[in-house]
Formats: sequence, structure tokens, C-alpha cells
Amino acid sequence: MSDEGLAPGKRLSEIRQQQGLSQRRAAELSGLTHSAISTIEQDKVSPAISTLQKLLKVYGLSLSEFFSEPEKPDEPQVVINQDDLIEMGSQGVSMKLVHNGNPNRTLAMIFETYQPGTTTGERIKHQGEEIGTVLEGEIVLTINGQDYHLVAGQSYAINTGIPHSFSNTSAGICRIISAHTPTTF
Repeated sequence: MSDEGLAPGKRLSEIRQQQGLSQRRAAELSGLTHSAISTIEQDKVSPAISTLQKLLKVYGLSLSEFFSEPEKPDEPQVVINQDDLIEMGSQGVSMKLVHNGNPNRTLAMIFETYQPGTTTGERIKHQGEEIGTVLEGEIVLTINGQDYHLVAGQSYAINTGIPHSFSNTSAGICRIISAHTPTTF
């Protein structure tokens, strides 16, 4: 994308306009409200990952395509440096995607950091499987109305087709490393 340096809302606005969609039509197709799209496009709020996924699905883009730099004609990277990770989080939740530039990859790995009192918000749902390990701190995984309290050293494996969310209800930072297949980011 040539507009990679723009604020996320401005980029979303340009993508929507390039596709010939009004804010109202994008709202209808995504299930979001017109006012929510307007507020996001004005960069007044940073959308939750699940909200951004709804919009990007309408635009035919994945999260990694939205956040990544333009594809380079080079071979996919073998070594990915920390500075090359793609930040996809918001509102106290950092989600750094390991991406090597391969548009055909089928596996995603994410370094997640949850500040105290933060959550992924509404329940997330996407096709596939996810496994993760809590590296530091603790997290509450909610799936099907059931809370699972995980601490450092514990792992989880879930069907991501079932709505789920993560919440750090503790006073400390929580760090998780997770893998997702197929990649929806």
C-alpha cells in the first residue's frame, strides 16, 4: 500500500473510497454502525481487532496486509527482527505479528502483551485453531461463557470458531506467545 504512513483511520477511509463504498454501505456490509466507521476514520478512536477485522473483511484485506509495508519483490525473510514485527493491537493490548512477507503463509505467530486491566473486548471469532503459552503474568481466557485462569508456564489450545476473549484482571503485565492457523491476520 502506498499509504502506509497514514494514520489507521485515514488509511481505512482511503481504502473504502478506492473501493467506491460509502460509509453507510461499509457499515451495512460489516455490521458496524455508520457513526462507528466515521469515528474510526477520523482517528478519534482506535478500533478493537475484531472491529478492524470486520471492516477489512469487507475491503478484502487481512490484518497483516493492512499493517504491512508494500510487498517487496524479494524472497520472504528467513530472519525477522523485532523491529519488523507488525503491531496490530490497541487500547493497552499489544499484538505483534511475526510476518516474513510471504503472502501465501498459513501460520501466524503473535507476541501478545496485556497491560493490567486490559481485554481484547468483545468476543473474537475466526476460523481455525490457536495455541498459546503464557510467558509472564496471568490471563483469563473466556470461551463459551467459561473462564479459564492461566498463569506463566501454562498453555491453551482452542477452536477459534468459538467466540473467545482474553482479559488481564491482574495488577501485572501478561505476555503470551500464540500461533494461529490458518492465518487470518
